[in-house]
Amino acid sequence: RGVLLSPARRGPKERKVTMGIGELFLVGLSLSMDAFAVSICKGLSVRRLKLSHAVLCGVYFGGFQALMPTLGYFLGGTFSGLIQDVGYWLAFILLALIGANMVRESFGETESLNDDFSPKAMLPLAVATSIDALAVGVAFVDVSIGPAAGLIGVTTFVCSAIGVKIGAVFGAKFRALAERAGGIVLILIGLKTLLDGLGVLG
Repeated sequence: RGVLLSPARRGPKERKVTMGIGELFLVGLSLSMDAFAVSICKGLSVRRLKLSHAVLCGVYFGGFQALMPTLGYFLGGTFSGLIQDVGYWLAFILLALIGANMVRESFGETESLNDDFSPKAMLPLAVATSIDALAVGVAFVDVSIGPAAGLIGVTTFVCSAIGVKIGAVFGAKFRALAERAGGIVLILIGLKTLLDGLGVLG
């Protein structure tokens, strides 16, 4: 009999797929929920929805949801623990600040919504909503990371694009109230991410 390598000693070619497409899709769907909610919030700020808005959200959120598990997979337990510890706090701070700003603007006399889809606006959101995917990548010891990360990214892309459309529809009808609710949602997502990272929620 050959020597059975431990997960930490297995090379990239020795790792085998142990999850089916259906299971990976469910993982991707669960990971995409934060990005979906944030995309709705971005959609609230759009006065006239364009295809580029949905595509940009999909690319940023889907791209980072694919990148983070890949990083976690190759980093393993060496640096990922430290990154995750810092990442949970970073996600909380970023989402809380952005959410608080949305709530503040919703009470303004004049509406000046942040409809910025530039890298400066999108990168913090993409990083903050993909921290959990890093931990998932660490757990993907016996999974072929290429197809897994690709499926997660595509799933998040689709959910994010749909989220922008939903946000734009509700934002057009109930803009101030919807933006206020969106800001609260972002704060709650940040708090949930932090509590998950601290082990408070199990």
